[in-house]
Amino acid sequence: MVVDKFENLEKYASLNPLFAEAIKFLKTTDLNAQELGKIKLQGDDLVVNFSQTNPKTKEEAKLETHNRFIDIQIPLSGVEVMGYTPREDLPEAEYNADKDISFYHGLAESYIPVKPEMFVIFFPQDAHAPGVTPDGVKKVIVKVLV
Repeated sequence: MVVDKFENLEKYASLNPLFAEAIKFLKTTDLNAQELGKIKLQGDDLVVNFSQTNPKTKEEAKLETHNRFIDIQIPLSGVEVMGYTPREDLPEAEYNADKDISFYHGLAESYIPVKPEMFVIFFPQDAHAPGVTPDGVKKVIVKVLV
């Protein structure tokens, strides 16, 4: 997992061959002006999703992992608290290959407040429980093929 300021996003371009294209889009687009929905930058291998979360408590936010995709998550309209637990610390969970997701029971090991102008990168080894917020937030989720 990586948590950093949005201004430093370019420093992580070498972590995946598709990151450079994702970063170029994120840095040259008015993210707040985008309508909710998905934009395919490179077929299904690189997809940008603008979404609006509903209010959620830590108890309601489910830990999840992905096998095929890395998530770059950026809250736009408010602080989003994101739970984190190393995947290796969790029991095996059922995997939905169509949606590339596994869900886990229980609370995350730790919680990180992520403000606008920050981002988080979750790799397949990072179980995360996003969306903890009293009001919901508009956010960007970039799905990057591993």
